[in-house]
Amino acid sequence: MKRIIFLVATFMLLIVIPSNAQQPAPVKVEDGLLQGKFENGLTVYLGIPFAAPPVGNLRWRAPQPAAKWAGVREATKFAPAPMQGGNPQSGKSEDCLYLNVWTPVKSTNAKIPVLVWIYGGGFSFGSTCDPMYDGAKLAKKGVVLVSIAYRVGQLGFLAHPELSAESPNHVSGNYGLLDQIAGLKWVKKNIAAFGGDPNKVTIFGESAGGISVSMLCASPLAKGLFKGAISESGGSFGPTRPTTYPGENMKTLKQAEADGEAYMHKLGASSIAELRKIDAEKFISSGWAMAGGWPIVDGYVIPGDQHNLYEEGKYNDVPVLIGYNSDEGASFTHYKTPEDYIADVKNRYGKFADELIKAYPSGTSTVSKTARDLMRDAAFGWQTWSWARLQSETGKSKVFYYYFDQHPTFPKDSPFYGYGSPHGQEVAYVFEHLNTSDPHVTKSDLNISEDMATYWTNFAKYGNPNGKGVPHWEAFSNKHPEVMYFSQTPHMGSVPSAKSLKVLDAYFKWRRTPAGKAWAK
Repeated sequence: MKRIIFLVATFMLLIVIPSNAQQPAPVKVEDGLLQGKFENGLTVYLGIPFAAPPVGNLRWRAPQPAAKWAGVREATKFAPAPMQGGNPQSGKSEDCLYLNVWTPVKSTNAKIPVLVWIYGGGFSFGSTCDPMYDGAKLAKKGVVLVSIAYRVGQLGFLAHPELSAESPNHVSGNYGLLDQIAGLKWVKKNIAAFGGDPNKVTIFGESAGGISVSMLCASPLAKGLFKGAISESGGSFGPTRPTTYPGENMKTLKQAEADGEAYMHKLGASSIAELRKIDAEKFISSGWAMAGGWPIVDGYVIPGDQHNLYEEGKYNDVPVLIGYNSDEGASFTHYKTPEDYIADVKNRYGKFADELIKAYPSGTSTVSKTARDLMRDAAFGWQTWSWARLQSETGKSKVFYYYFDQHPTFPKDSPFYGYGSPHGQEVAYVFEHLNTSDPHVTKSDLNISEDMATYWTNFAKYGNPNGKGVPHWEAFSNKHPEVMYFSQTPHMGSVPSAKSLKVLDAYFKWRRTPAGKAWAK
């Protein structure tokens, strides 16, 4: 009988040992032990809390420290995404402040560079669980890849006089940006446990994520939390405006507080205490736009007009890699006729409308790409160009500027004839997640993807995208305004639509004058 028990025990031990061998040893972070998993030659940790759940009385407050835990915490599944419209793969919850880590190293002494991803989604949507953001391929190029979540929509950006009054800084809104900063502080304190170098962190993001990167570069609260920044279709250099437009998205704290009061009234609440008791589902809009779903110039997280801050040299001066796509306007403009386009331009740009219509012609029978390019440049092109010029004038760190124009050449009978690269198309190239089974994906696409992933990870390693095996990327300067074109092959070129950008620049300069400010009201 004893022999049978011994054999059974031995058999069970043989089962257990290989099972345990399939898991990495728990890693110790500030709040406790984490159990990750081996995946694709990497060690992966998913759903790590970096702040306390922003629920109940913590709704619309700056993120608070996460609670410590006893024992070993499982970190093998994505946490829920923030509350939003749609249905992210990991679900959604108000309890959403978690991050993920992909590391290629086994030693805590490795100290390799860190790339921290900030998702886009118009500050109204987004999640870290999107398969497009899987960090495995970038991590395999020798970086620790981190993706952080942040609150979106009303739960992330609602401002209100009551909220400002209860804040020690007398401000409200921008909770989503404070989440990002809390995530970066967690990385600074804990990333060494995953083999990352806390002094070699680069932030990167696309769309709202790229705009966030721009804002973090201007925020004194983020000083010292990163050594490099990559912004894909981002930048926030437009002036504030009560009625917002792409490229003029920002409001003042006072304007946002008034919006918050109107929103509270709409929901039938009479106080923030009542609003905090409303189920989070009630804050989800059926449409894209969500009230309070954009950062504001609050004088604290964002001290002022970013263009002015950069002119004065008041920003986090780190190397930047910034750019945008050739047909961003295709994703946002829906003009049916040239007349629709002209009417919209006159409504938004006032006395500058005629000059801008000449610079960005409407077309005749159909709306041309040149018309779409006005939206592209107002929202992304001018923002990036201004960032590059201002940092080159007032900063010490290098600027690397790109223009993504990798797309099929559509035949004349195609409805997509004349179209370029739409908003967000480059993300799959950067993360190397092109669909290789798609017959439209060419060898050129795969080569561009490989080169972009190499440039991005080189930048994290060296503060410079250049290295072995990729074409040389010249740094941008106002004397030599060089831009890297991703089009069939990487190659240097001049600033796209430079003459048209100068007309748009004249509009934005005027908007900062007393006359321009008064007109915008």
